[in-house]
Amino acid sequence: MGFFDSILGRSKPPEADLDVLFAVPQAVISMQMEGFTPTGSGSVCFRDVEGQADDTAMADAEKIISSSPGSTVTRSDDRFGFHWLTVTRTDADVSGLVTDLHAANSSLADAGFSSALLCSTVVFTTPAGKPFGLVYLYKRGTFYPFAPDTGERRDNSLELQVRGVVSADVPIEPDLTKWLAIWGAPGLA
Repeated sequence: MGFFDSILGRSKPPEADLDVLFAVPQAVISMQMEGFTPTGSGSVCFRDVEGQADDTAMADAEKIISSSPGSTVTRSDDRFGFHWLTVTRTDADVSGLVTDLHAANSSLADAGFSSALLCSTVVFTTPAGKPFGLVYLYKRGTFYPFAPDTGERRDNSLELQVRGVVSADVPIEPDLTKWLAIWGAPGLA
């Protein structure tokens, strides 16, 4: 951060730290104690970049993940035009899932698309059987809970409850306005 940035009150956002994804298994243990069940599925979301280069990077990430035993990967687009690489583990192994998501993020970042990376999700079911996501914001280096409810509504009280459950395990996004609704995200619809 430069001199003028500090005078004008600008702050530099934290650097993305993909290694923080490896803290998710500990958060999962905390969530399981509260009745949440990991589905073995998670996704990486990114914006489209012009040209074929991002398609090649996606194909490389798919190849890496598909070579991992018990992992499958699918591509999809949401109604907002974002791309999703969804990883599903047949054994619901969260450590393996996190490793696969890290590989996908790293592959895209190493190919020069770090500015296009938006978030990663790890999907759960709530004690009531509804979908629930723990979301990693790539550009902020933080997590937040996302609890979609009927229609395009959220269960904010559940999100705040989970924040308290996992705050000792993963860095939680302090700015609630950054807790974006990711409607239509794979596994969370």
